[in-house]
Amino acid sequence: MLTGFPTLLKKEILRFWKVGFQTIFAPVMTALLYQLIFSHVMKGQPDILPGVSYAAFLIPGLAIMSMTQNAFANASSSLIQSRLSGNLIFILLPPISTFSFYLAYVCAAIARGLFVGVGVLAVCAFFGLTMPVSPLWALMFAVMGCAIMGSLGLLAGIVAEKFDQMALFQNFIIMPLTFLSGVFYSINSLPEFWRTLSHFNPIFYMIDGFRYGFFGHSDVSPWLSLSVVTISWLATSIGILMLLKSGYKLRH
Repeated sequence: MLTGFPTLLKKEILRFWKVGFQTIFAPVMTALLYQLIFSHVMKGQPDILPGVSYAAFLIPGLAIMSMTQNAFANASSSLIQSRLSGNLIFILLPPISTFSFYLAYVCAAIARGLFVGVGVLAVCAFFGLTMPVSPLWALMFAVMGCAIMGSLGLLAGIVAEKFDQMALFQNFIIMPLTFLSGVFYSINSLPEFWRTLSHFNPIFYMIDGFRYGFFGHSDVSPWLSLSVVTISWLATSIGILMLLKSGYKLRH
């Protein structure tokens, strides 16, 4: 069932690792700039969570945002590059099952996301972030969040015909949903309409659950966040597996 999985996974990990300055270091530096700017602008504002400064509150949000965005970028860019360059045929010809194909791309996306997340947490740690209260909760949301975005990255890589079409997913779907999900604020500070609307954004639950792992506080129940993220993960996984099995735009 997993024939070819180790080889394809190694290939995908080496692909982003060989250009680590662009795929890992650059996102970490971007997150650090966000941290520096927003910490300065919001200095002196009341704490959003009890006993947690805004600078510390911001770090987990930036970490999970960077992780998920890079997980999406890893899967989508790899697949569309293979399609446009014509070398996808060398991946499809060997006896690699649909599940192995899917798992290799998603696991590589998770790996890149976690590398970026560790980097963001490391460089931002001196802003007051402490060790996670519940590391397992944080890890679960990090892995599932990256898996969801890796699956969506595969979807974008399949559907898009060229890079500017793929950018539509990133700029008009992923980015707005991420910025409107509580990375820089608590949704409890929003007016009623926007607070209610935020509850329909699955990325909000990724961020809120991940932040709960660090501080033990969240805007909604962590069990609700876990349920929403798990259902989203299963739905995206099943959907992309069915699409891959059909061969849409890959084999036909």
